[in-house]
Amino acid sequence: MVEIKVLLPDDWRLWRELRLQALAEAPYAFGATLAYWQGDGDQEQKWRARLDIPGSRNLVAFLEGHPVGMASGVPDSNNVGTIELISLWVSPDGRGTGVGDRLLDYIEQWATDLNFQTMRLSVRPSNEAAIRLYRRHGLRDAGEKGDSTTDDTSLEIVMEKRLRGLV
Repeated sequence: MVEIKVLLPDDWRLWRELRLQALAEAPYAFGATLAYWQGDGDQEQKWRARLDIPGSRNLVAFLEGHPVGMASGVPDSNNVGTIELISLWVSPDGRGTGVGDRLLDYIEQWATDLNFQTMRLSVRPSNEAAIRLYRRHGLRDAGEKGDSTTDDTSLEIVMEKRLRGLV
């Protein structure tokens, strides 16, 4: 059974553990690099700040008591009423078990409960598994190009979904 935990800044060690695993295992999937978070960048204050973004919700998924996934919902400062899904990652041990679905469902429900109107994300075009997950949850191509990927080989795809339960 997949369990979801909402993280607070005091949970920074757990977030750090998963984030470093994610950046090492799937560097292509993130805007940040492992080098940015290691060495001089590996500081408690920095990890706490990442979990303390105003208005955000940070999650870790557990499968049989082991952390296997993470995701965050962050208000988009450029688009009022829009939540941005960032940092979604599922470990190889958690893939194919519904962890990604549960994380995405949780962020969507949380955003809907707070009356956000749109959920958006950016994804690398080659990340086909993530794109399938997002499409399964009703996210569609927003018709605009995102930022350059970390290796500058392509532009990210921007996907979005209108959320239900609008007031």
